Amino acid sequence: MSENYELRAIAPEALKLLRTADDAGQPPRTVVEGEEGGSPMRCCLGRSRPHETIALVSYAPLRRWAAETGATPGPYDEVGPVFIHPGECDGWTGPGIPDGIRGTRRVLRAYSAEGGILGGRLLNGGEPTLEEGLAELYRDPRVASVHVRAVEFGCFLAETRRV
Repeated sequence: MSENYELRAIAPEALKLLRTADDAGQPPRTVVEGEEGGSPMRCCLGRSRPHETIALVSYAPLRRWAAETGATPGPYDEVGPVFIHPGECDGWTGPGIPDGIRGTRRVLRAYSAEGGILGGRLLNGGEPTLEEGLAELYRDPRVASVHVRAVEFGCFLAETRRV
């Protein structure tokens, strides 16, 4: 992983709140996984196991980042569905990029410290790699954070922040 950013799962403090009421003000919706499992877990950046009970919640990553940093994302503030464990889990311990957020089609969205969007990068078929795409965006000194999202549903997968 590059020295100028770190990968982050949803913070434990935010998870505690999301397990009671999500960023849309609703209680978590529990779901029992099927035979395959494999839902992307945003609390630990892993994948759900077959027949595991997980929670589906609305999450506003830029809103939470803004509250922490003083940024003002304004119209870029989004709320979307994410899967989390309904109880505490081990979280993400790093380093590197876990398989749980890799995929053949990803989009990277870069944000300034003020909360404005600076651009993005489509990763299609593994070209460029996730690491290469992140390194490319972080070459711009204005980039403070980059979100990794799935292309098909636009789902938030993980946040990276400049260190």
